[in-house]
Amino acid sequence: MKRMTRDRRLTPEEAVKYKAIREQVAEELPDLIARHHERMATIDQLRELFMQLKAAREAKGLSLSDLTDLTGMDRSALSKLETGQRANPTVETLVRYAEAVGKRLVVALADARDE
Repeated sequence: MKRMTRDRRLTPEEAVKYKAIREQVAEELPDLIARHHERMATIDQLRELFMQLKAAREAKGLSLSDLTDLTGMDRSALSKLETGQRANPTVETLVRYAEAVGKRLVVALADARDE
C-alpha cells in the first residue's frame, strides 16, 4: 500500500479521527476477509458443479449440439456455463442442464458461521 504524504501536519482533531478510522478498519478487517473466503468457497463449489455437469454430458456421449436440442438452450450459453464464463446462471438453467444429462440438481441450505 502506498503511503500518502501531506504538505501540512494533521491537527490534533484530525489525528484522533484518522486513528479511530484505522482502529475500526483493523477491527473489522479479519471478519471481512473471512466472509470473502466463505464467498469464494461457494464460488468454488459452483465451479465444481459446472465441471460435474460437463463430465456427466461427456459420460453420456452428448455434444453441446445434442444438449442444445435437449434443453432448448443456446450452444454458446451452454459452453459458457461449462467453462464458468457465465457467472450467474439461473436455477432453471442448471435444472434443465442436469435433467438433460440424467441428473437432478440438489440445493441445500447450511448454517452460517457463528458471528
